Amino acid sequence: MLIPHDTRIALETVVDLVNTAPESESGDELAELTALYAFAERHRVSGVDTLGDKDLRAVQDVRARFAEIFAAPDARTAADLVNSLVAAAGTTPQLTNHDGYDWHVHYFAPDASVADHLAADCGMALAFIVVAGEQERLRRCEAPDCRDAFVDLSRNRSRRYCSSRTCGNRLHVAAYRARRREAAR
Repeated sequence: MLIPHDTRIALETVVDLVNTAPESESGDELAELTALYAFAERHRVSGVDTLGDKDLRAVQDVRARFAEIFAAPDARTAADLVNSLVAAAGTTPQLTNHDGYDWHVHYFAPDASVADHLAADCGMALAFIVVAGEQERLRRCEAPDCRDAFVDLSRNRSRRYCSSRTCGNRLHVAAYRARRREAAR
């Protein structure tokens, strides 16, 4: 599946945003305004100057709506959720090149709030996945103690864990040890 650079960045951003939710292993990672500033800086969200509590609540709402898209049972439901989210953000597609990136599309208005920025750009990245008929690539980790979101970009859609180094490795080691204990009996 060929995914343009800006879409890949938006997908990484939406996954990171969804994984900051209170249900995550580490609790709500966007509970404070300083965390929102750090998130915006980490993901190089352009146009973020002054943020307030209203912005924090709006981003938390967008995060919850993205989580609904990851939980959507089918493409129709996902499409309806994406359409609603992107329409509410007031998308204004524009070609731009900045920060060392070649030409790409921003879907948010130049004066958009951080929540509208995330809803528009990340919503359109999710729209790309749904349009490609790949909605099943929007997944949650199968590790019993982790429900983090991820986008399965593997060739054969076989990824099961948010991280093969942490969740995948931990489960494989546990299964190996269980087999060894069983064999030792």
